Amino acid sequence: MRVITGSAKGHHLKAPKGLRTRPMLEKVRASLFSLLEGLLGGISGTVLDLYAGSGSLGIEALSRGAEWADFVEVNAGACRIIRENLEHTRLAERGHVFQTRVHTFLRSEMHQGKKYDIIFVDPPYADPSLGETLRQLADSPLVHGATLVAVHHGVPVELAEAYGPLHLLERRRLGDSVLSIYGMPDWEILPEPDAL
Repeated sequence: MRVITGSAKGHHLKAPKGLRTRPMLEKVRASLFSLLEGLLGGISGTVLDLYAGSGSLGIEALSRGAEWADFVEVNAGACRIIRENLEHTRLAERGHVFQTRVHTFLRSEMHQGKKYDIIFVDPPYADPSLGETLRQLADSPLVHGATLVAVHHGVPVELAEAYGPLHLLERRRLGDSVLSIYGMPDWEILPEPDAL
């Protein structure tokens, strides 16, 4: 697994072994960032990587221009790997790793009132609590009017069209993976460059 583009392009990332999660395939990650860059005109601001695993989504965002990334992961070994990946890509000064459960983080003050521009949600496949995570996120102070929430999930997982103020903007299926992008209803989906 490697960083696709940006300041850390080509750097290989370690992945945790033995977790219920599996790293997002590079083509899925590339498609996700293409969607986000189409909406935002580029990656910037502050990002939150929930169920971070190896930290590949937050690190890719930092490499592409995000100013800061917070990573939330409950597994101690995975947290250690995220820190190693941040050091290896020379991005450690622009990120922080929280070793805690996602639901605990969302209910707590650990984030110190921070608001995020992009939130990645990449739980283990078929996680039955994904809908609850999105409801909790939609009701949290972490989301502002321009926040985009990017969810990676399996085909069998059915997500609602809206969670509170967050409405489904785009859904793409790539093999057995699905990318669902949520945001405020006035977001405009732009066509990908190759579709123009």
